[in-house]
Amino acid sequence: MENEPQVISFFRFEDLRVYEKALDYFTWVMQQANASKDFTTTVLLQPLASSAAKIAENIAEGSARHTPQFVQFLIDAKSSIRSCVVYTALCYKSGAFSETQYQQSHDTLIEMTKMVGAMIVSLQRSNQERTQTSVTTSEFDLGNDEGISFEY
Repeated sequence: MENEPQVISFFRFEDLRVYEKALDYFTWVMQQANASKDFTTTVLLQPLASSAAKIAENIAEGSARHTPQFVQFLIDAKSSIRSCVVYTALCYKSGAFSETQYQQSHDTLIEMTKMVGAMIVSLQRSNQERTQTSVTTSEFDLGNDEGISFEY
């Protein structure tokens, strides 16, 4: 079993731990919403669930883009995480979340923020290294046109 090759998903973002964490968080929020019959709780949990879904959505959408766009989508995912922090606090303050639920949500959001932040730094670093090692036109002697004919 250890020697079996690892299956890589067609959609590469499905292999990202932070994407899985975002899906798990969304599922947890939906479980909290389903357990509640209170109107106030439902009203607060709907935008929380929407923001939680946006985290995974931004990761998925950005992963299909070039590195600078992926970084921007990850920044947007962090904005959705902060939105979840606000709704989590509102749920707690209104009594929709117990202290345990609040702490569980808050801890998960902190963990996702760190994961997304680390991805941003890593992508920016690798993109910067790639940019520095690429050949630029300034490295060529464009003033020397010996052997090159531009006549047609």
